[in-house]
Amino acid sequence: MTTFDQIQSDMKQAMKERDTDRLTVLRSLKAKLLEKEISVRKDGEGSLGEEEIVDVLMKAAKQRKESIEQFEQGGRNELAETEKKELTIIESYLPSMMEEEEVRALVVKRIEELGASGPQDMGRVMGVLMGELKGKAEGGLVSRVVKEQLTG
Repeated sequence: MTTFDQIQSDMKQAMKERDTDRLTVLRSLKAKLLEKEISVRKDGEGSLGEEEIVDVLMKAAKQRKESIEQFEQGGRNELAETEKKELTIIESYLPSMMEEEEVRALVVKRIEELGASGPQDMGRVMGVLMGELKGKAEGGLVSRVVKEQLTG
């Protein structure tokens, strides 16, 4: 069962249980996935692969995290809590992300392999790592660790 199928199945379950909060988030995710599917179709055919589905879900999660940060800075804790609940639902469909220690170990290994020596090599290192870590680690975390390793 694909992640898209799981979302549809969970939508039906949320309707039966009258879980409106969960249903709203799942409908939003389904709409984003269908929108992405339409944009990638060629000649009216084709569907999203699992990697593309994960990409859409990661973008939705990132949007929620940014909203949480902004609401907390603005003192709107009730809105931040709503976003946190939505984020939890979205993250339940994402594969588990790598921990910072795992990312750091891989970054150190790739820097050595590429012979990178300073901040001027960040783009080259990031290009290799993001291709390898797409869907497995957040870009912001990878960027921060690469920067630390190349400058420190």
